[in-house]
Amino acid sequence: MKKIIPIIIVIIIVSMFLYSKEDYMIPEDAIRFRIIANSDEIKDQSLKMNIKKELEKELFAKLENANSKQEAEQIIKESKPTIENTLKKYNMPYNINYGKNYFPEKEFKGNKYDEGYYDSLVITLGEAKGENWWCVMYPPLCLLDTEEDQEPEYDLYIEKIISNFIS
Repeated sequence: MKKIIPIIIVIIIVSMFLYSKEDYMIPEDAIRFRIIANSDEIKDQSLKMNIKKELEKELFAKLENANSKQEAEQIIKESKPTIENTLKKYNMPYNINYGKNYFPEKEFKGNKYDEGYYDSLVITLGEAKGENWWCVMYPPLCLLDTEEDQEPEYDLYIEKIISNFIS
């Protein structure tokens, strides 16, 4: 019984953090990921999302075990050939930039994300005049900006660990 009370307290605190979207902040040591489409035409937006899906599969599996920002940076740098190979398949000019990149202010579902320069991997496609997709690569947290009527989902591995512990 004494073991259950601390577990319940931890679950309540973590749940409050996970589901309080108004208070959600991107950690200072985060590495963001952004893909900017060539244009807002359907074909360019579709291309952007296809690239996103492929790179998520390739990169996030490697990054989920990173124990520090430095380790995550090393994984990203070592993954540049993989990223390039993925982008080459789509036969469109691109640019890959890892470093301090500008992100405009964004408000999404009541959450405000400040503009500024952030450590990030930014991929621009073609003329990069279209809407972008972005998330946080490290820590292993990713904002999945799906359909307009859905709430953003935050994929936190602590939640998975707790649910596995309880099961």
